[in-house]
Amino acid sequence: MSKKYTAQCACGTVTFGFDKDPDFVAVCHCLDCKKASGGEAATFFAVPEDDFILTSGTPEAEHYVADSGKKLDRNFCPTCGARLFTSNLESFPGLVFVMLGSLDRPELIEPKLEMFTKRRLKWAVPLDMPQFEGMPN
Repeated sequence: MSKKYTAQCACGTVTFGFDKDPDFVAVCHCLDCKKASGGEAATFFAVPEDDFILTSGTPEAEHYVADSGKKLDRNFCPTCGARLFTSNLESFPGLVFVMLGSLDRPELIEPKLEMFTKRRLKWAVPLDMPQFEGMPN
């Protein structure tokens, strides 16, 4: 079954896809995202669980409790270690948060907002889009 959007880990072991154009696409500067991504921020977007399909491989899920106290599972490739998506989000039931960098064609999806900008490092330049000091309402 062909999907509009396809994604994979760095080594190609884990692949997945979805069809729906994401509405929520965020660049997040929170401390959890910095630690989990290994960068200044993480860029991710929400996909409905019922549109998300794993097409090959078996990701490994690491259960985690965010600073908010809410539980989630960070999924990564057990072979190459690439972080791919977050599932079982207690704060966002029914959604999977996909890491933009896992897409085969990441240029097809653009961020729509920056959040937790109070944590943005001074050298990081704000993007020309809505800015939120914390979680958007």
